Amino acid sequence: MPTLESLTAADLRALVRGYAEALAAHRETINRLNVYPVPDGDTGTNMALTLSSVVEELEGADPDMASTCAAIAHGSLMGARGNSGVILSQILRGLSGVFTPAAALDAGTVADALEAASGAAYGAVMRPVEGTILTVVRVAAESARAEADAGGDLLGVLEAARAGGADALARTPELLPVLKEAGVVDAGGTGLLLLLDVALHLVDGRPVPEPEADLAGVSTEFLEAFEVAHGQGAHDGNVAGLRYEVMYFLEAADESIPGFKDVWATLGDSIVVVGGDGLWNCHIHTDDIGASVEAGIDVGKPRGIRVTDLLGDVVREEERWVREAEPLPPEPSIAHEPVACAVVAVAVGDGVRRIFHSLGVQVVVTGGQTMNPSTAQLLEAVEAAPAPEVVILPNNKNIIPVAEQVDAMTAKAVRVVGTRGVAEGFASLLAYDPEGSAATNADAMASAASHVVAGEITRAVRDSSTERGPIREGDWLGIARDGIVAIDDDLSGAATTLLDQLVGPEHEIVTIIEGEGATQAITRHLEVWLHDNRSCEVEIHHGGQPLYPYLFGIE
Repeated sequence: MPTLESLTAADLRALVRGYAEALAAHRETINRLNVYPVPDGDTGTNMALTLSSVVEELEGADPDMASTCAAIAHGSLMGARGNSGVILSQILRGLSGVFTPAAALDAGTVADALEAASGAAYGAVMRPVEGTILTVVRVAAESARAEADAGGDLLGVLEAARAGGADALARTPELLPVLKEAGVVDAGGTGLLLLLDVALHLVDGRPVPEPEADLAGVSTEFLEAFEVAHGQGAHDGNVAGLRYEVMYFLEAADESIPGFKDVWATLGDSIVVVGGDGLWNCHIHTDDIGASVEAGIDVGKPRGIRVTDLLGDVVREEERWVREAEPLPPEPSIAHEPVACAVVAVAVGDGVRRIFHSLGVQVVVTGGQTMNPSTAQLLEAVEAAPAPEVVILPNNKNIIPVAEQVDAMTAKAVRVVGTRGVAEGFASLLAYDPEGSAATNADAMASAASHVVAGEITRAVRDSSTERGPIREGDWLGIARDGIVAIDDDLSGAATTLLDQLVGPEHEIVTIIEGEGATQAITRHLEVWLHDNRSCEVEIHHGGQPLYPYLFGIE
């Protein structure tokens, strides 16, 4: 193919779609670079979901450059998930701002746009940290500018940006000790380089890197449909009882697909079948792998078959909860009575959600550690809240930057209280005044949350090393505000060690919130230990949250 000297609006659309597909394919590879060993909102997943929102926005946009850039900017902002998604959205918005007035994107324009993207990314972070995606985009922009100033063409600028970004990525472990200890490079920077890989493919036909073996992902169209289906809790049966996830591409005539879907409907749920023109991407949760594959053989040719044991994949557990979550019956005195200031909280687990409602929260957005809600989902919740002013409780550090985008997108006054866990969220609500302003409430609620010592127990999803010692996959971890403070192969041992570290003689009340994996015996042991060793009053609530069998709030 001839090397392109500039890019049109159609090329830019192709670039975005190609980048979204690359992120979807590489998301598990990128997720594996996350160094913190707990179930969390993984970088690859959040970046891929953010781009899926951009592609969806492009579908309804006019084909000219200005409309294309507006769709990229708006779609990335509305679809941003997690810290990595927010930073990526700012990079895309920085690019779009420079591209908008251009008739075509040449070498100088691309260099200008990368510089704007770098500035936007750094501006989105209150305390920028080097050794992250920020370093990669900055060095890529600097390299592109030097090449453009030296008279380089579009290909040269992109090659320089890719080489500079790759060099910066390779050096991220030198800048962040946690990356060096884990022996990995930055996950977000790895995801960003795929944008330049796709650009080089578009301009000069360079191959886009393949994901690691056995980690091939799915198309952007599939990822979007999968997200929608899961977000709506689309299921016909008990997802928790279905053992396997079956996915494959199906070469089949379009008219055969309705019958194929009917057969699959009898075999499982969480069914997604997307595509057209003879090629379909198919996903199902089922107990019958053979029948699920045979249904495809009956109508066409399945290929790229992948089977995942859902019960053996802990990171999927919270995703199941999010899919299955049904809206709680609203309490008329809280949910529908207009107030001066409402509260929107992010939570997962029926018990946790009920407690939030009982404490005065009007709208609960289902989400948490591994399933971070998007900006659009939080905005929808804010608009649904029966008040002109709203306080958001993210209850997760990874959701805070997403929540902070909402205020600029609504006529309502929105403030974010940076709660990093459920216990802080509960404590903050003790200072909530429905008739106060959002600003006044935010200050009072933040103060109340800061007086709570929070802790949580979860299981390591990967091997790692910390100042507390080595961590093996499957170990129980006791986590406080400052990081991991307890490591034990026994759940009760990890919980006791965590409480021993966190509960002091000055504390009077310890709230225990039981989640999946908690047992009456362990809860009773913790209650007795606290009584005998700290003389604290103990309150026990059933939260039902996945992945975290115990959450603690200490006052």
